[in-house]
Formats: sequence, structure tokens, C-alpha cells
Amino acid sequence: MGRLTSCSLTLLLLLASLIQGRMVNGEDGRPSCSRCDLNLSCNCSHGGFTQVPMVTDQALILDLSFNNITLVTQDDLMGYSRLRVLNLHGNRIAVIHTSAFDALWSLEELDLSDNQLKTLSYKWFKKLGVLQQLNLLNNPSNSSFHGLVRLRRLMFGGPALKELRRGDLLGVTELDELTVHANNLARYDSGTLGDIWPLGHITLSLQGPFLTNVTLAAAVLADISYPETLITLEDIHLIGNQSVQPFRESAKKRIRQISFRNLSVSDESIVDFLVVTDGVPLSLISIKDAQLTGEGRWEKANRTDHKSIDEFFLQNTVILDAFKFTAFLQLGFLLNYPRKLSIINCGVFVMPCKTSRMLVNLQYLDLSSNLLTDLTIAESLCHGQETLKQLRVLNISGNPLKSFSTISRMVAKLPKLTHLDISRTGYNLMPSTCSWPVTLKYLNISRAKLTTITDCLPQSLEVLDLSYNDLKDISLSLPLLRELYLSGNKFQVLPNGQQFPNLQTLTMQFNTLNVFGLQDLQSYKRLESLQAGYNKFICTCDFVHFLQFELKEGGVVKLTDSKDSYACDSPFQLKGGAVSEVRLSIVVCHQVLFVSVCCGVALFFGLLLCILLWRLHAFWYIKMTWAWLKAKRSSHKQRKDTMDSEALLSFDAFVSYSEKDASWVENFLVPELEEPRDNDITISTCSYQPLSLCLHKRDFLPGHAIVDNIISAIEHSRHTIFVLSENFVQSDWCRYELDFSHFWLFDAGGDAAILILLEPLSKDDVPKRFCKLRKLMSSTTYLEWPQEEDRRPEFWRSLRKALKRDDD
Repeated sequence: MGRLTSCSLTLLLLLASLIQGRMVNGEDGRPSCSRCDLNLSCNCSHGGFTQVPMVTDQALILDLSFNNITLVTQDDLMGYSRLRVLNLHGNRIAVIHTSAFDALWSLEELDLSDNQLKTLSYKWFKKLGVLQQLNLLNNPSNSSFHGLVRLRRLMFGGPALKELRRGDLLGVTELDELTVHANNLARYDSGTLGDIWPLGHITLSLQGPFLTNVTLAAAVLADISYPETLITLEDIHLIGNQSVQPFRESAKKRIRQISFRNLSVSDESIVDFLVVTDGVPLSLISIKDAQLTGEGRWEKANRTDHKSIDEFFLQNTVILDAFKFTAFLQLGFLLNYPRKLSIINCGVFVMPCKTSRMLVNLQYLDLSSNLLTDLTIAESLCHGQETLKQLRVLNISGNPLKSFSTISRMVAKLPKLTHLDISRTGYNLMPSTCSWPVTLKYLNISRAKLTTITDCLPQSLEVLDLSYNDLKDISLSLPLLRELYLSGNKFQVLPNGQQFPNLQTLTMQFNTLNVFGLQDLQSYKRLESLQAGYNKFICTCDFVHFLQFELKEGGVVKLTDSKDSYACDSPFQLKGGAVSEVRLSIVVCHQVLFVSVCCGVALFFGLLLCILLWRLHAFWYIKMTWAWLKAKRSSHKQRKDTMDSEALLSFDAFVSYSEKDASWVENFLVPELEEPRDNDITISTCSYQPLSLCLHKRDFLPGHAIVDNIISAIEHSRHTIFVLSENFVQSDWCRYELDFSHFWLFDAGGDAAILILLEPLSKDDVPKRFCKLRKLMSSTTYLEWPQEEDRRPEFWRSLRKALKRDDD
């Protein structure tokens, strides 16, 4: 029973491994992962692996995240010299052999985050000469880095990071990005992070130090506060005037860019921060995912100097107890200087006109994903009065706006506006005419509900995004347009290119396009890039041939989306298949040519067959067979009242001869056979009985067809005498008589023909199609007319003997 259970468990495990895309392979029992794509990227995450699986040795990217790997041995990664990215995030790795990564000469990115590494060995990285990114976050280990001189992005730290000592980052001298999670940091040696220079961007999580050890937080900030370095602080709580004290030392170093993420801050702390940074040339203040508390008391900040501020960025910021806040107008002195202001997804329903008038230098305004309506946007833009005179970019996407004419009127007085984003709104109707600033070049109305496009759009546009609306066509002419985005609509054909003479980029993905061709693209005079994948293509021969050429050769226009995005929707047998892989037969694609070739081949073989049949006299056989059948049917009607067929035999012989030999027949044959004569040779008293001969001159019935007379004469004669000579062979009527006699010979069984040669004649002089007669001449004795008179009596006796009746 136990053995059965063990076998069942083994089968279940094997089945599970197959479902997860792996199978056991190799003598050592190591699993293998077969989930690699054409780009040599192997996604083996969430596979349940307990060991590093085997993949193709050509792999460039290997994702082993979220498995149950606990150990990386010396041989696990042997042979993967081309690997550039290795992701081991989210496993349970506790031990890595010191030579485990030695074979990965081309590795550029290594992720060992969220594992159980208690020690970090610099020997792991000694052969990774081109390593640029290393992620060691959330490992219960002490940091130790040596020899990573090419490293550009480093991430380390986590709950276990309690101290940072001088020398921990020895060898790391220059970084573009540094991320340190040190929320539980209790000890920091001054200068530990200061040795890294230049440093482009540093992200610090210092929740604990800011709450309990202000001096330690100040030391950390002082080491990384360079004018060129962007500082991002995460998980910070700035509550009370003491919480901002760590910024005093960094302010002395004239920090210029600071960003907060996951921030809890009070109005009091904001004022204290502005006081601490008074006179500091801050150019960027960014706040993401923040909670603001207090009542909006900003009086102390009025005396500070922040003329250097160029950009404010606020995203996902909420005000707790917003009804207690008086206003932000007391911070208006800050609004006179920035050129960029972003307030994204902060629940803003109005920006008062008074505030807008303070933004005298503003060039970029982003109020996307808020609660602005047609009424409040009109207030924010001062109801179309001249304001925001320097504004060039306005983004109010993701707001519940509905009136298209309202927004066009409001922005008409923005004299320098070039970019307008009103996407993700509720616009469903476009008026016939609108007012726009003459400087407007970029307009985004994507993801609205528009069904038609009118002449409302400005002629000055160079970039227009109408993606994901309900449009079926666009008839507007925009002579300056360079880029047009129409994905996610209901277009069945490409727009007419003559409407956009300067268009260079066209995007038409996720529409209902069936086909497009060379003629459609040639209407665009300057089109360079087209994306038309993910449509319902009908894979006709012309379309498949055209698209395969465009994808392979890059013909008239470059198709910049992937080949796989062009798939057949019909016919049914090709549905879902990539157009680039479709192979259509010549029968389907060239029906006219195929039919023409088939007809030509059939005609050729037909002619060849006809020539062959003609050479084999098949037509003659067919013609004679038909004539003979007709004659037999006619003869059958004549005999229907007669039971004895012998009663129809009216003649002893039918004589077939040439008209030129008529004198011989009339002067010799007829007198000899039809007139009674005594036997000249014997002295007996018996005499020969006269015979009845059928001659065409004498016995053919007038008014009947000659062919019928010939057939009738042959049928009503016991024998047929052929008087053969050169004249006979050349006679057409003699040939007819030979033809029908040929059939009679087959029908009668064969001894009815008597051949008389008036002159020497070989069988080769008889046409080859008369095979029976030629055979008779070869196998049957024929009579030759003797030129000597003394031999003629013997000739006549032989002839009479051949014509002798059965009753004689």
C-alpha cells in the first residue's frame, strides 16, 4: 500500500512538472524549463522549481523568480556564457557557491532580492566583468562589495540592515542609481555613502532614523547631498518641527532636487521645510503617495526665498480633514517661479482663476486624473480671458469633461499653447466649428467617446491622437499633420492619404481593417511608419502577398509593429495564423492563370491525342463503326419480316472495282461469270451455272445514297470481289467499298472477300488502316490475272471454285 502511494505521488509530481512547463532531464535528475521564446528569453518563474533548471545554452534572459530554490551550486549555471539577465528574486536561496556565477561572462543584470542570504561574498562577482545592475534587497545579510567598478545600478538593504560602516561599499565608486532600504538603521559611519561620486539618483528608506535618530538621518543626507544628485526619500513621516532638522546639513550643500514617496506630512512640517531650505537653490520638489494633515497655516513661510524652484510635482496626494483647510493662497509666493506644475490624481475639482494668474512663468501644467468639470475648468482658465501667457503644454486628461466647444473656447486665448491633452474625457460630440490658438500643434483626444470628426479641429495640427474612440472614418484635411494615431476605433479601410500630404506616422491597430494594399499606401506621399496590426484581416492572395513583401523587404512603408500582430481572421482554415507564415496554393491565388494553364495543357494533350488517334486511324474506325451500325439498323428493319437471312442474299458476288478498270470487268469478268458456258477443258457434258454479280453501274438503286447502296450490295452478296489495281487504290469509292467490306469481314467472320490482282500489287499498297485486308493478302491466296491467254482458263476455274455456292 505504501509503495502504491509512493508511485502515485511520483506520478502526480511528474504531471505537475509537465503542467508547469518543465520535465526531468539529465542523469543528475535536474529539471529543465522549456518556456523560452524566439527572443531567447526564458520565463521559468512560478514553476515550483527547487533547483536551478536547465534551459537552452543560447538563452539571453532567464527569469527564475518566485520558485523554491534554496541552493545555487557550482555547476547550475555552467554553459550560459551568453546570459545577460538573471532573475532569482523571491526564492529561498541561503547558499551560493563562490564559483556559481563564474561562467556568466556576459551578465549585465543580476537580481538576488527577497532571498535568505546571510552573507554576501564578493567572490560571487569577481568574474562578472560587465555587470551593471545588482539587486540585493531584503536579504538578512551584511553588505560587502568589492570589485564592482562597472556597476551602475545597485540596490541593497532591508529590515536586517542595522548598520553601514566605512568600507562596506569599497569598490563601488560611481553609480547612476543607488537604492538603500535602511528603515531600521541604527549605526552609520560618516562618509560611507559619500565615497560614491558621481551619483545620479539615490533612493533612501529612512523611516526609523527620521523618527528616532535625527542625527543619524542628517549624517546620511549630508553624504549624498550633491547638486547633481536627485534624492528620493521613501517611507518618511514629517510631523513636527524636529522632523525636518536632518535637512539642515544637506541644505548647506545646496541640494537642488528632492523627491518624497509614501510621505506623511503636516502643514507645520511643510512650513519648517521651506524655512530650513530658505535660499537653497531647489529646482525640483516632487511628492508621490502623500497624506497632508493640518489646517493650512502657512504664514511663517511667506518670508522665505525659493525663487529657484522650477518644478512642482504632486501625485496621489490627499488632504486628511480637507474641510479644516483654509486655502493654499498664502503659498502663492511659490507660484510665481515654477515653469512646470503637475497635480495628478489629487482630487482637485477647481484651480481658482486667482491662482492661475499667479503662475506667470508656467509653461507646463498637468491637472490630469482629477475632478475638473466644464464649469470648473472654465474658472481655472479664467473664462477665456488672457492668462497663463507662457503656457505651452496643458494636460487635463482623465477629468469628467463633456463640452468640446467649452474647452476650445477656454484655450483659444492661450497665445503660446502647442500641446493639449484632453484624453480620457467624456467628449462624444464635436461641433462643426471651434476656436483654437494658432500655435496648437499637438492634440490628444484619445479614449473619449467621439463618433465623428468635423472641421472643428485646427489646421495647424502636426500630431493628432484619436485612439480608442468610436470613429469609422475621417474626412478632415490636415495639411501639416505628421503623426496620426487611430488605434482602437472602427475603421474598415485606411484613411485617404491625400487628406494628409505630410503624414509620416500612422497607427491603425485594433480596428476592423480587412485588407489594405499598395494603392492605399501610395496615396500617402511621405508616410514612413505604419502600425496596422491586430485587425480582422481577410487573407486574400493579393493581401497576403503584399503584406509578406512589406514585412520582409520593407517596401513602400515600414511596418513598425511586430509580424505576429498581423493575423488572419478569415477564411476559417487560416484564422489566427500569422500572415507572414501563410502559404496559399496557386489554385487559390491564380485561378485564371491556373485554369488557362490547365486548358492549355488539356488542349495540347488533346491535340496530341487527336494526332495519335489520326495516326492510328481511330477516327476512321469511329466513322466506319457509326456508318456500319446505321446500315445494320436499316438492314435489320428490311429483314424484320424474314426469318431466313439467306433469302436476302440476292447476288453471288459484289464486284468492287475502279471505273478505270470497268472495261476488264465488262469485257472479261461479267461475260465469263454471268453467261452460261460449257467446260472447255473437260469433255464432259456438264456446264457451269451462271452467277449473279452486283455492279454499281447496273444494280445500285437510284435515289438512294451511294453509301447505303454500297452497304446494301455488300450485305446482299455472298462474296465481295475486289479487283485490285493501282486505279483501285486511288479510287475514293473503292476506298468506301473497302471500308465497309472491312467491317463486313469482322461481322461475317472472314471468308467473303475474293481478291483479284489485275497487275502486280503488294500489300503495302493497301492502306494500313485496312488491317484485315492486309492480313488476308498475307495469309490468303489471291488470284492474279494472267497476261498469257493459255493460263486464263485456269484463272476462271479457280475463281468459279471460290464463288461456288453451297447447294452446287
